[in-house]
Amino acid sequence: MFPLPHPMRLALDLAASAAEAGEVPVGAAVTRGSVVIATSANAMVSDSDPTAHAEIVAIRRAASALGTSRLDDCDLWVTLEPCAMCAGAIALARIARLYYAADDPKGGAVAHGPRLFTQPTCHHRPDVYPGIGGEEAAGQLRAFFASRR
Repeated sequence: MFPLPHPMRLALDLAASAAEAGEVPVGAAVTRGSVVIATSANAMVSDSDPTAHAEIVAIRRAASALGTSRLDDCDLWVTLEPCAMCAGAIALARIARLYYAADDPKGGAVAHGPRLFTQPTCHHRPDVYPGIGGEEAAGQLRAFFASRR
């Protein structure tokens, strides 16, 4: 087994911290080249904000840090396949590449569900690289939800 790329390791660590705080364990990092521009974990519970998914918060932070709404030279690393809301934000932000860990057959919108980036109304399609750190991310999610049952 090879070591995970630094941004995905960072996202998985953020997801673990989110779980400890009672949030669904999802973490994200936005990079430009080898530089991490912004990070986040799910904050829906702590922020009382249903849109505070890790991807959305990381994209907002990256756009603010760079002073632009166009992140076309940036990559997004996230521990779970993005939902429709997050996939839409990825397209609108013009993220160049999306790396995600675990598939989400129930709520995902990239490889599952609406497959947003394949829709003719989607005007930007990032390159997509699934499965990086997928076993660890899926394990975090299973453990989190098992502890809630």
